[in-house]
Amino acid sequence: MTSSLFTPFKCRGLTLPNRFVMAPMTRSFSPNGIPGNKVGDYYERRAAADVGLILTEGTTIDRPGASNDTSVPVFHSEEALSAWKRICDRVHKAGGRIAPQLWHIGMVRKPGTGHNPEAVSDGPSGLTHTGKQVQPAPSESEVADMVASYARSAAHAAKLGFDAIEIHGAHGYLIDQFFWDVMNKREDKYGGGMVERATFAAEVIKECRKAVGNEMPIMLRYSQWKQQDYTARLADTPQKLEAFLKVFVDAGVDVLHCSQRRFWEPEFEGSDLNLAGWTKKLTGLPTITVGSVGLNGDFFSAFAGVGSEAAPLDELVKRMDAGEFDLVAVGRALLQDPEWVKKIKEGRQDELKDYDGEALKTLY
Repeated sequence: MTSSLFTPFKCRGLTLPNRFVMAPMTRSFSPNGIPGNKVGDYYERRAAADVGLILTEGTTIDRPGASNDTSVPVFHSEEALSAWKRICDRVHKAGGRIAPQLWHIGMVRKPGTGHNPEAVSDGPSGLTHTGKQVQPAPSESEVADMVASYARSAAHAAKLGFDAIEIHGAHGYLIDQFFWDVMNKREDKYGGGMVERATFAAEVIKECRKAVGNEMPIMLRYSQWKQQDYTARLADTPQKLEAFLKVFVDAGVDVLHCSQRRFWEPEFEGSDLNLAGWTKKLTGLPTITVGSVGLNGDFFSAFAGVGSEAAPLDELVKRMDAGEFDLVAVGRALLQDPEWVKKIKEGRQDELKDYDGEALKTLY
């Protein structure tokens, strides 16, 4: 029944043995931004249990205001990069493949927090999601350094031997703030209509490509919803979404990771296609679907410690068999059970457990 989920996938120099991806999940278990042995154990266990590709938790780039949490790992200091090299090597030794998710939280950051509390938070226009002007809009040269910061971390990933990179452009963080007309009021090349507001991300992709070369895939995660507004939508028609996504296709992105709360929900009226399905149809690129895979409740309740019941994979397999998307990112189910993919592969679905909301507090 699940055979389509266990076929190989190839993109540039990366070959995966199956279609399962570990979704990036912020864990905050890296004091001073340095991932230690327990974090390495956490990723190694999943690599050894048939996860096709591990996307790490969000790792922050080297802009001073990129993070609000000193326990979130960074991807730029010598000490942190040495730690990530050890984790990468452990994952490879266990037979896995791993990609860092490169992250900047933008105006979500509260002043006075993170690794550099004195730093100014970055954003497209110095606006919060409420429209309040809290600082001047950055100059074009400052925006260019934000772009370069992503590329610097991408170069580190290539040098350390990672298999791909993912750029976090979703959920109301920095790149998504450039996408969103509520927070991007710029009048230069980074502002304007929906297509123009994608320019920042396009430049990030292009500079990352220069940094990593031609063999390493570049993935971009994007979403319609924002943590500041769950009902927000960048595009309300397929035509608008196509024009928006073309910017990333032209910039050279390889895979689009399409974040939604529940993978089975249709993106537009008149079609059963989800966001990943529409994205693949409109771009021709491989896509990753995500959103409550293997569970019956979305992840927002998990932040309040609420659990979810295990759910069958019939709908997921049906959509995979139809070619709606190419890869499947699994979050909470895999967070709690390192052998979740292996159990699926071996037909041991009866061993899959309900998700315990307390799992967020532990590195299983």
